[in-house]
Formats: sequence, structure tokens, C-alpha cells
Amino acid sequence: MKPNILFIMADDHASKAISCYGQGINHTPHIDRIANEGMRLDHCYVTNSICTPSRASILCGTYNHVNGVVTLDSKINKHLPNVAKHLHTDGYQTAMIGKWHLGEGSDHEPSGFDFWSVVPGQGEYFDPEMIEMGEHIRVPGYATDIITDKCLDWLKARDESKPFFMMCHHKAPHRSWEYDRKYEDLYTEDVSLPDTFEDDYKNRAKAAAAAKMKIDGDITYFDLGLVQPEGGSEIGEPSFVGSSDRKIPTPSDLSTFKLIDKDTGEVFRFETQQQLAHFKYQRYIKRYLRTIASIDDNVGRMLDYLDEEGLTDNTIVIYTSDQGFFLGEHGWFDKRFMYEESFQMPFVIRYPKAIKAGTVCSDIVCNVDFAPTFLDYAGSTVPNYMQGASFRPLLEGNTPADWPQVAYHRYWMHRDQHHNAYAHYGVRNQRYKLIYWYNDGFDLPGTNPGGEKPEWELFDCEKDPLELFNCYSDPAYAGIVRELTDLLNSKMREIGDVPAHA
Repeated sequence: MKPNILFIMADDHASKAISCYGQGINHTPHIDRIANEGMRLDHCYVTNSICTPSRASILCGTYNHVNGVVTLDSKINKHLPNVAKHLHTDGYQTAMIGKWHLGEGSDHEPSGFDFWSVVPGQGEYFDPEMIEMGEHIRVPGYATDIITDKCLDWLKARDESKPFFMMCHHKAPHRSWEYDRKYEDLYTEDVSLPDTFEDDYKNRAKAAAAAKMKIDGDITYFDLGLVQPEGGSEIGEPSFVGSSDRKIPTPSDLSTFKLIDKDTGEVFRFETQQQLAHFKYQRYIKRYLRTIASIDDNVGRMLDYLDEEGLTDNTIVIYTSDQGFFLGEHGWFDKRFMYEESFQMPFVIRYPKAIKAGTVCSDIVCNVDFAPTFLDYAGSTVPNYMQGASFRPLLEGNTPADWPQVAYHRYWMHRDQHHNAYAHYGVRNQRYKLIYWYNDGFDLPGTNPGGEKPEWELFDCEKDPLELFNCYSDPAYAGIVRELTDLLNSKMREIGDVPAHA
């Protein structure tokens, strides 16, 4: 009997915000249940840490230079082959519900799905618009609940004689972290600051200091649920050129500075700039974690349905995110970078028939490997255009001796006006990470600021897990530099990207 496949994916959910990963900042019992009854992966990586390209790689099993979805503005060609089309051909009923973010209109809508109902663009948290089989509708309620309702409705109405493949894609916890009001009082105690919150960005490439993703300097009033002043010294700079959203400033004189909760009217004042920075962090992290509380509740609803219908034993259940996310590490929110918090995807999976409960996998897998793995479990042929590999043997405790243990990442959006994140690519093996900041737009016309020299970073992830010390120029690592450069060139040749390194 072919297994059902339930693929649940959040947007920007850091592994540190799932309690089975052991960080202790929140409690996610239902997501944890998947790990406890199956396996947790500790080294699952995204090939491009931004929403749209990651989704394309998951769907197609190819790297972004192959599927053509390299930036947030890219749109997928609906005629490309994808995992849903293959499964549908092999007898599966298929559904896509929630966040799509791969383009709109007849040329870019979901294809390969018997049913689809998706939010346009990033979607809205409350009373969201949705596009359902081409028709625009408005649905009252909270997005996380609505997406789950639609998933359950489809499951209840499906043809029970066929296996199903469902992609349940939540909008949350994407910025601006608007939580269900029932969680208003969740996380009343302060969350511990990350060790690197006050990072000074020394000993790193200039990209780290240049990024406009700092909680202290780049987060907006709207992000934190605060009243935005209409003028005066408190208003702050625009979030980006032409935006009406303003960043919360950090004035040198705090004597008259105040922030106001837009819902309660509570007024906050500060004696030091550090106190203000910590206030921003607490507002950010608590809003973020409250949106995750709704996701966890709704994962529980899905698991309960499988139990009630007797589907648990024959259903593969996966929970993941389209990439990682910074939760104050290095002072940042957002993603984009190959640094670990952004690069690592959470991934937990349960399949009672084949995956031993309570296990942990430390092997390296990537999001291009998802589609081949689904097809492998479905008994379908993995097409040769897919560049990933099935990691089914890893899930079942039989890691092949020749499993590559390497992850490749490439971020293309050089110095976008919102985040000023630098384009880069690199590789990571079990211990080391090599990053090449090529400092131009490469094949993206019009994005080269000119005059910047490329930079390299090498991190010893065993000795320096916080990635604070670039050891690329350290003579003690000269051999590792050569080894990782060869690995980078080899990987780029393998996947058809362009190696150019001596």
C-alpha cells in the first residue's frame, strides 16, 4: 500500500523555536510529537535561504539556477515538472493549501494538484484573501486556522481509495508576526538574549556589518505592534525607499523618547540605549513565538485527524520550514545568509512503518532532496532531472558509506533595498563552512554597485559554532581552505553552476 504524505511547512520557522531541538525558549508539543514518534534531523539545509527559491527547489528537486527561481521576484513556470505531477501520475490525489509564493496568474499558478487554495503573495494574517482554483475569495478568521480548516475539509472529502499527497503551507511565522489574540498573554516572562545579540561583526566579511536586518536598528513600529509617530525626532527612517513604514530609532537622548502599544495604549520609556534594544528584542521574539503557538495547535489538529481516521500508521508526516531564521543571533531578524541559524531548516518526520521512534539524524540533507525522498517512499521512479537524492536510507538508519555529507547554498539578491544582504555562495560539510561573497549581482543585471572586492569566509563549526571567527586567512587552516575550495568547485560542477576559484 502506498503511503499518504502530509507535508506541513511553515515560513521562517527557526529550529530553535521548536522545543524538541532543545533550546528551551518555547513549547511545541504537537510538532515535538512528530519527532518523538519519528525522527529529528539536525543538519537539514536550504539551498537558497529565501522563501520563493526554497519553495521551487522543494517542489522541483532542482537548484535555483536550473528551475529559474533565483529571487523573491522570480516566478515558477507552471509547465516545469514537479513532485506533485509525478505523484499524481502514479495514482495520488494531490492538494496545495496555504502559502504558494511562486507567482500568480495562469502561467504561474499551482500545477499538478487536484485542488489548490493559496494566499496571494505573502498573504495576510487576519481575514486573508485566497485564490482557490483561480477564484479570488476572502475568508474570515486567522490564517493559520483557516489553512488547517481547508486541509481538513479536503482530507474529509477526498477519494479514500487513493493515497494522498498534501502540501499544507502556513504563512506564519513570517514578518510581521501578527498573532492570534488568544495568545496575548503567552510568554509574559522575558526570553533570554542570544549570546551573540550584541555582535560587533569583527573578524567577518563586510556583509555581516552591512546587513539591514538588525533588531536594534531596522525593525519597524508595525513589526512590533507600536504606534508610529506622524513626525518629529521619534519617527525614524523609512523601512526602504518610498515606504511609509518607519524603523524605530535609537536616539542618543532618551529623555523624551517613548513607545506606545497600538492596542493597549501602554507607554514605554527607557533610560539607556541597551534597555531600548532589549525591549525591541522582547517584543519581537514574543510576537514571533505566539504565531508559532497557533501553528503547533493546528499541527495537533492534523495529527488528531489522522488518529481518528486510522491513517496514522500509513501516513508520512513531515514538519519543516522553507528556511531558518535569525532569532536575535548576531543582533538580526530575517534570513538570507548562509550563517547557520538561517541556513538550517527544521525537519521532523514520522512514518511508523519505517522510521524508528525517537531517533535523531546528524547526516547532511538539503531541500532539493525532499522531492526524490517523497517519490522513493511512494514507489515512484525518481526522474533524472532531479538533482537531489532520496534520503530514505538515512531516515531508516542505514546511511550509505558514500552519502556526500555536503550542502551547497547560493543567495542571489545582492544588496536588495530592504535588507542590504550581500550575494554569496558556499558549501558546508560536517565540520567546516566556506562562503564566497562575490560582491556583485553576478548574472542579475542592474544590481552591481561596483568597486567591491570579493571576500572569503571559513568557519570551523566545531570549534566556533557561533561563527564569530573567520579563519580563512589563518595559516593553520590553509589545508582546509584548499579542501573546501575543491569541494565547492566539485559541487558547482556537479550541479551545473559556475565554478571560478583557484
